[in-house]
Amino acid sequence: MSLYKWGGYSPDKQFVGLDNFMILAKDMNFIRSFQNTILLIVLVTVVTLAFALVFAAILTRVKFFGVNFFRVIFYIPNILSIVVISAMFSAIYDPSQGLLNSFLRLFEPKTWAGVQWLGNEKLVIFSLAITLIWQAIGYYMVMYMSSMASIPEDLYESSSLDGAGALKQFFTITIPLTWSTIRTTLTFFVISTINLSFLLVTALTGGGPNGSTEVFLSYMYKQANTNSAYGYGMAIGVVVFVFSFALSAILQAITKRDTYEF
Repeated sequence: MSLYKWGGYSPDKQFVGLDNFMILAKDMNFIRSFQNTILLIVLVTVVTLAFALVFAAILTRVKFFGVNFFRVIFYIPNILSIVVISAMFSAIYDPSQGLLNSFLRLFEPKTWAGVQWLGNEKLVIFSLAITLIWQAIGYYMVMYMSSMASIPEDLYESSSLDGAGALKQFFTITIPLTWSTIRTTLTFFVISTINLSFLLVTALTGGGPNGSTEVFLSYMYKQANTNSAYGYGMAIGVVVFVFSFALSAILQAITKRDTYEF
């Protein structure tokens, strides 16, 4: 369908070859959605990976009262509907009575008075990133905890006798021995961010303000179903597929390491 000019409902389809892709390369709205998607993938992947690994290591290695409680608390966001999450963060980001501005005004009343987290074109994409990170941390934390639980305790005890502290153990034992799981989750990060960003944008911002939160799939959906440009929307879909596949393959290639055995 990406090779046709078609509105989606008309019985007539006009073959246009690669014209849809030629138009796509010059479409500034698509380019902006591409940039937003890349930004979200990078931000969400880096921050979620870091926090999930740290929290997983703490809840696996550190023994304290209520560990299981914190495991459940961290995982709860992952089982919530994206619509529920959107409603929650819409209230949190509310400029007048939202939790975020109310908290920040305790420190700087004038600076944080009425900040438009979802209405400011420069801030809104980062507000979406924070929401996606909050939703994803628990899921990946549980995956890393499962991998860390299989690491023999003897390795940590031996390294402690050699003078290695908790931080050094984290980077020289925990990370290397969970690397295969980390590689796998990198592909999940790409796919889930592309999918969930569409759902979150649809439910929370609708692509606004002024298209500043438009992402791959939200722009594709609007072109295919709203603007009667189904063929053009499918061209965007092809680009999304190729991009997702290529990025996942690149990540797997550059993160390839020798497998450690114990």
